[in-house]
Amino acid sequence: MNTKIKGNEGESRAVDFLKSKGFLIIERNWRTKGGEVDIIVQKGEYLVFVEVKTLPNGTLDMIQRELNYQKQQRIIKTSKRFLLKHRQYSNSYIRFDVIVMDMPGFDEVYHIENAFTE
Repeated sequence: MNTKIKGNEGESRAVDFLKSKGFLIIERNWRTKGGEVDIIVQKGEYLVFVEVKTLPNGTLDMIQRELNYQKQQRIIKTSKRFLLKHRQYSNSYIRFDVIVMDMPGFDEVYHIENAFTE
């Protein structure tokens, strides 16, 4: 299975997980010229930008490399563009989460809340 298919499958499973935890799915794969946010969800007063990583052979070091400073900044910049276009969320608290799928030694769906900040 190629990485694109594996990633899409992981994102679909992450959406199911988030729905089961009471999150409302706002967008999937929201793109701008400069980046993409995998999933945008809302729960209560929080608007959450979620990065999904499917890492069946992954390690903690791999997560750190995959979500390096540049990647985090790209997600933050993209989220700001989303907020500029969708003013209805301007009073929401903002959070950046990561969901790691299928990584050995962790839950099948491992949800890291507040994984990084601006």
